[in-house]
Amino acid sequence: MTDDDADLLRAERDLYLRLLDLGTHEDLAPLMEEALALVVEVTGARQAWLAVDRDGRFASPAFALSHAMTDDDVASVRERLSTGIIAEALRTGRTIATASAVEDPRFKALRSVQAGRIQAVLCAPLGETRPLGVLYLQGRAAPGPFPERVRSLTETFARRVAPFAHRLLDRAGPGEDPTARVRARLKADALVGRSRALADVLTQLAVAASQDVYVLLTGPSGTGKTELARCLHENSRRAPRPFVELNCAALPEALLEAELYGAEKGAHSTATRKILGKVAAAEGGTLFLDEIAEIPLTAQAKLLQFLQSRRYYPLGASTPVQADVRVVAATNTDLPTAVREKRFREDLYYRLGVLELRVPALRDRAEDIPLLAAHLARLAGVAMGRALTVSRAAQSALSCAEWPGNVRQLAAAVQRGAAFAIDAGSDVIEVWHLFPESARDSAPEGNLSWQEATRRFHKRLLEETLASTQGNVSEAARRLDLARTHLHELLKAHGLGRKS
Repeated sequence: MTDDDADLLRAERDLYLRLLDLGTHEDLAPLMEEALALVVEVTGARQAWLAVDRDGRFASPAFALSHAMTDDDVASVRERLSTGIIAEALRTGRTIATASAVEDPRFKALRSVQAGRIQAVLCAPLGETRPLGVLYLQGRAAPGPFPERVRSLTETFARRVAPFAHRLLDRAGPGEDPTARVRARLKADALVGRSRALADVLTQLAVAASQDVYVLLTGPSGTGKTELARCLHENSRRAPRPFVELNCAALPEALLEAELYGAEKGAHSTATRKILGKVAAAEGGTLFLDEIAEIPLTAQAKLLQFLQSRRYYPLGASTPVQADVRVVAATNTDLPTAVREKRFREDLYYRLGVLELRVPALRDRAEDIPLLAAHLARLAGVAMGRALTVSRAAQSALSCAEWPGNVRQLAAAVQRGAAFAIDAGSDVIEVWHLFPESARDSAPEGNLSWQEATRRFHKRLLEETLASTQGNVSEAARRLDLARTHLHELLKAHGLGRKS
């Protein structure tokens, strides 16, 4: 690792800590004000504009704030919401950077750019899909573009502040739940969230449920494709009939066909009696084939024949069996690539994917994390005979953490946190219950995980503030801009006791 890489990692860690502190805000305005001040400090931008909007269209942002901008400057920035730099960032969901907008072929024809003789610009959407907000930075002390290091920190900021803003937008007013309209047509309580990404999935699911065609669910591992398949079944005309699952990667090739189609007695060495296959078990209902890309090519040919004819031969049988089954398949594999590499049959891909529904990664619906965590905590509490909740600090930590394993990994973390909380005699899941490594106070500073660095920062801040106020919680709460009850929760969470 180079010195520059190490400096960037340290800067990102410091930014994470300060962003997590922003997550304790209970009102949108102070969050936005401190967020903008933080990003200006980190980037060294001369001017900045930060806006969030509930519907993502920004015609009239729910909240907008500027730094070192006149009214004319702000009006010029707003003009770029429909065309130019900001519009491009919102349209693509990607950061737009230019060393000189006035010379950039993409933007130099814009009246506002020429009028302002705009040079270096960095514009990042807040969130990764259907942006909730936008951060616009303009001008720097040195000539040339914003450095790559600044771009990286800006993107980290934009990605992390979005869930906090989304939560406070919801709290500020009822707003519009993007999933509400489609939920009125579906039974989908098990699919938790209010993000636009989830609303898109539910809308596609409603279409798929109304059509008795084959469906292919794609997307990263751990995103909840099995739950989505079950929801699809429960909202279809086949709901009264069975929903049968088969993980295609869990069986060797020799047993896969018998598991799918069944076998007559004596058809192979282990068939000591007639075996009913998954297709027969799902008669009239839905057969869910998970990890469909793992099926060997020889078995793919037989599956294709079954999907085309809706008839199959149990192993050892000479007479075909007619089936009335809807097949829903799922994979985290890039099937078009597998087709090109001859690992998956092209005709089977098109047959399975009459309707293809892509399930978003958790990072693409990060605003759903607090709701998911609360839901998962309730489920864990029911299983353990307790009524569990997740503290606000823990919700903030979960929203900031990376979840490469998606909802499955989040669920495991919450279940682990539930176990630690109950063992400690608490009905509230706190940060260190979720991230047990935070208990290692003896870890050297240079080897800290982000979660542990965050915990230490919060604990040290609480201790120092209490010391400076001689243990006066009310005064400490005022200085930290926290509700007194919230401060008591944090004191308890960090093992500092209930002081008065």
